[in-house]
Amino acid sequence: MDSSFSFSYHKFAKPGDLAPEDAALLEAAQEATQLAYAPYSGFEVGAALLLDNGVIVRGGNQENASYPAGICAERAALATLSSLYPRMGIKAVAIAYRNRKQPGRNELILSPCGICRQSLLEVSGLQDHPIKLIMSNPAGEGIIVDSITNMLPFAFSGDHLHPEG
Repeated sequence: MDSSFSFSYHKFAKPGDLAPEDAALLEAAQEATQLAYAPYSGFEVGAALLLDNGVIVRGGNQENASYPAGICAERAALATLSSLYPRMGIKAVAIAYRNRKQPGRNELILSPCGICRQSLLEVSGLQDHPIKLIMSNPAGEGIIVDSITNMLPFAFSGDHLHPEG
């Protein structure tokens, strides 16, 4: 039996096309690129989480000479959330970047890596509403996905760790 998976997303040409709350969150993500430590790749990523209480939490990617020891901006922001606002829900996540070593490559719209998708999906499963995802490029063009669950349709979850039986 064949099946399919599809979802809708919204494209925007500039932050001014967004609802004010989303535009502010995207601006916070753009500012969070300054929190990045990316001396090796020059690829600075910023993430901003809009919490259910209205607070915005930011994170920047953190590289390390031992490459596997780095952390993505989204997970840096999630770690901050966990430390400062334990168990607080997330309404939306915005992601921005700037590529200092290859500025000609700044037209691409950035999406979370697989580990970050999985981490955001885990948080989403703990709350009673979806997490909206706003992804952009340095020019301010981007995509909005209504739920992070759309970004990882065949996700591994805690349910797989505790099979029935």
